[in-house]
Amino acid sequence: MERFEVDTVVVGAGVVGIAVARALALAGREVLILEKNAHFGEETSARNSEVIHAGIYYAQGSLKARHCLRGLKMLYSYCAAHGVPHRKCGKLIVATTDAECAALPAIICKAEANGVTDLQMLDAEEVRQLEPDLAVKSALLSPSTGIIDIHSYMLTLLGEAEAHGAQLVTRAPVLGGRVTDLGAVDLDIGGDEPMQLTARSLVNCAGLWAADLAGRIEGMPKPPEMRFVKGNYFSYSRKVPFKRLIYPAPRDGGLGVHLTLDMNGRAKFGPDTEWLSNRQPDGICYTVDAQLRDSFSAAVQTYWPTLDVGSLQPDYSGVRPKIAGADYPDFCIEGPASISGPHAMLYGIESPGLTASLSIAADLSELLQ
Repeated sequence: MERFEVDTVVVGAGVVGIAVARALALAGREVLILEKNAHFGEETSARNSEVIHAGIYYAQGSLKARHCLRGLKMLYSYCAAHGVPHRKCGKLIVATTDAECAALPAIICKAEANGVTDLQMLDAEEVRQLEPDLAVKSALLSPSTGIIDIHSYMLTLLGEAEAHGAQLVTRAPVLGGRVTDLGAVDLDIGGDEPMQLTARSLVNCAGLWAADLAGRIEGMPKPPEMRFVKGNYFSYSRKVPFKRLIYPAPRDGGLGVHLTLDMNGRAKFGPDTEWLSNRQPDGICYTVDAQLRDSFSAAVQTYWPTLDVGSLQPDYSGVRPKIAGADYPDFCIEGPASISGPHAMLYGIESPGLTASLSIAADLSELLQ
């Protein structure tokens, strides 16, 4: 079996892993990206709403809040400079009951604490002027929220990384490893061409499987306990009358069944919240149960009563990694301060991971210099 030495290994070629690899390559590092799947971005990065978030809901001082707010500005600038398809379309957070109306000011306060200063409170008539087909009592307008073609974004990031010397190796699962006496990491790589690598720096961006990966590397600190939540999406076969994203008031474990648009104007509804008990790769079923149509239509009809239920079609699903022990857990990024070597472990990188990707990458590049 061949053995190689490399400066930096990034495990996981999702949107955050590729962004980190790009930042390190731009800083002059030798970077090898290892991806267990046949292509980059096949899991969480390919199975989300493709929304650029404004940073409204996160706890003040949290990593999610900081990286989302900074990442939002970085992402819009990056897309404009590199021709990545995106649109700052805005979104409405709608209230359909008196209790939800009463909760909107608290959302504004949390957003302002995070530095989001452009939310606007709208009454029912003001909402109808923007989106006549909505039937709600009030809403918050977030003009900074947008949408992005995530595949184009990842492809552009990867192109830049490779142009600066980074290399992507697919079908290369990390089977295990160990921290050496000198602080490097020896890795055992499986797949079509098994090999052994010694990496001076290891960055664990394995997404759903980041904790499992850390647990297979001798000498790494024990990873946090993880929980998985599945979100199902339904598409809509007809054209929708909305120009903005429509979000209900936040629900337990997520943001409720919301309406989002892609760059072609195609509408999708989701995600719902389904907690999974099986965390094994071969135990995740991404199939969307058609019987969920009734619960989806009931949720959507609270704010869009003229929804054509027959036009709702099961589409795709995604799974989000959450750190156990909190209803709204933060990102967890462990660096050299807690690891015996110039390494980083990223856990619980769920939404707003896409929006935060460039910000997280910039921090890690600086941290690992």
